[in-house]
This record gives sequence, C-alpha cells and structure tokens, in this order.
Amino acid sequence: MPRPIFDCAVIGLGGVGSAAAYHLARRGVNVLGLEQFTPAHDLGSSHGETRIIRQAYFEHPNYVPLILRAYELFKELEETSGKQLLQQCGLLLAGPPEGETIQGARLAQHLHQIPLESVRAADWEDRFPGFRIPNGFDVVFEPVAGFLHVEETVRTHLDEAQKAGADLRFNIEVINWRKEGDQFVITTEFEEFIAHKLIVTAGAWTSELLNSLNVPLQVRRVVLCWNKVQSDCYNLSQGGSCFFMETALGEFYGFPSLDGQKLKLAEHGGGLDIANPDELIRTKLAGDGDRVAQFIESFMPQLKPQSERQAVCMYTLSPDHHFLVDEHPDITGIYLGAGFSGHGFKFTSVLGEILADLGSEGRTEHPIDFLRLSRFE
Repeated sequence: MPRPIFDCAVIGLGGVGSAAAYHLARRGVNVLGLEQFTPAHDLGSSHGETRIIRQAYFEHPNYVPLILRAYELFKELEETSGKQLLQQCGLLLAGPPEGETIQGARLAQHLHQIPLESVRAADWEDRFPGFRIPNGFDVVFEPVAGFLHVEETVRTHLDEAQKAGADLRFNIEVINWRKEGDQFVITTEFEEFIAHKLIVTAGAWTSELLNSLNVPLQVRRVVLCWNKVQSDCYNLSQGGSCFFMETALGEFYGFPSLDGQKLKLAEHGGGLDIANPDELIRTKLAGDGDRVAQFIESFMPQLKPQSERQAVCMYTLSPDHHFLVDEHPDITGIYLGAGFSGHGFKFTSVLGEILADLGSEGRTEHPIDFLRLSRFE
C-alpha cells in the first residue's frame, strides 16, 4: 500500500508547533503533526500553567507588530473554541531608569503607541501594596498585559487543528529525516512519512534534528516556583497583576495568585546549561529556588520565601536571545521556529501563522527580517 504524501509535516507540537498545525489545517493544507510526548505535556518549554503576554516589548521594538497580531489571533482562537485563554490583568514593570526593562518598554511605547502608565513613587505603596520597590527605581504599568493559560492554549490549538483536518500523532519520536527529490522522508521509531514541506518546532531538541544548522542553540534548565501568599494583596480577584522586576540580583517575573493560596514566580535568565534535553534533571537540586527566595525577601514581603512547589522547564537560547524563524539556508522547503529564549510563548499564535505562511506559500508578509538566520552571517 503506498504511503500517503502530506503537503506539510510539523515536527514538535508544543506551543509553536501546535499553532502552526492549526493555521495550516485551517487553510486546507494536508498537514501531519508529530510529537514525541503526549498532548500539552510538561517535558519541554510550554507548560507551568501561565505565561505573561505584554505589548511594550523591551527586548526589541520590532517584536511589537508581531505581538499585536498575536493578541488578535488569541482572541480569534477564544471565539472559535469558546475557551478563555488570555487574561488581561496588567503588568508591573520596575527597575533602574537606565535599565533595559524600563528603557526598552518606553521605546516600544514611543514607537508603537503602546498604552503604558508611569507610576509616581508616592503612589507605589497604594498601587502595589505587596511589593517593596527601592528608591531610585522607575515603575511603569501596562494595563493591556496579562497572562495566557499555557497548557490550555496548546490543547486548544491541537483540538482545533484536528477539527480542521490535521493528522496529529503523539508518542512518536522522529529519529531523522532526509530529502529525496522534492519530498522529505521522515523516519520515526515506528514508520516513515512523506511530506513536500517540513516545519521543525522541536524546542530543546531542535539541534538534534537540524545538526547542519550553523547557529548554536544552548538549552538551559529553569526552575518555576509556587510560593504561599500571606495577604490577599497579590490575588487576581483583588486586582493583583503580573510583574517583572530588573534588580541587582537578577530579573524576576511572576503572576497574580489565581487561587488566593500561592503565586507563581521565577528568575528570568537564571538556570543551569544542559548538554542533552533527554538528560534534564527534573527533581529538585540543591540551590533550586534560592535566588527566588532572596528576591522575595527583598521585594515581596507578603510572600513566603520558601517554595511550596517547583517545576522545571527548558529555555532554548539563540546566541542573541532573539527568535530564529526562517527557511533552512541550505535546504529548500524546510522551515524552523526555534531559539525562543524564554520569551516566546506569548507569540505562539502569530508564529504559527508565520510558519503556516512559509510552509504553504514559501513567504510571509509579517516583518520577520530581524529574526532570520542571515543576521549571524
């Protein structure tokens, strides 16, 4: 019996891959999706209940047009599915006035007219009673920011992709792939598949599948913490917001308490480099959560410093910590979304649309030149 030939195959169905499969299927593309784990699993980067979404993008103002489209697409997905995925509760940004966080957020505001409120020092205690903000910091508040329900977002993209006709296979590991003529042959532990186009969104496993790519990707073990609240000032129901603080100790971010008992927070940019994602240590190591505890003791007095729960995820870091979204420089017809460097989930909806553009048309109208591989040449 001849093997079916798909228009496009997506390897990796996490945050970005699930969205790519969804957008391809909606366009009538005969799409195959392959995932080595279960749907919306907790073994990669797209898990942990929540992810911040924001528009005043301090990492680079060129992200702003993409995040604005991401908001639109998440709203469309909510309407299609009937599920709430995005919760707008606002975002507190605090740090030294000359720091990347404040300077970058204000630049994005200036260039793209993003709503961003400067908060006077005299108002800090009333506006943010759960935080001890040092003298000399600047504070801004982004009212349209908030968070995404991460596993539910992945599941919804997968469910809607299947409803639109995508053939999604789980618990099936891709061993390798090769190009034969104008087709790709994808070898898995069980069988081979054929597709005309290939999209790789494999997260921490990208380098294993694209070892010919001359851009190094570093995988980092990052610890997420859930700590007990000692006041209702952090509660979402009481107006609690997300937060990101740039401090001398490091950069830390977190969320309002969703249950009135604990809240989630983590260090951005911390963690341990790992050589092999399959050997990631998921159990607690000595020192896990220590820097978060130090941050809490200095800046969040109504939060217990010692975590009640921890989880591990992976950052896949590009050399400049910006995304890689492009066609393979040497192999026509293979596209990648990789190196999301710990700030990519909020873009999953639009990255899926972009990769669907590339996988079906070979081009996209979205402004992604700053994310292309040519910047490393």
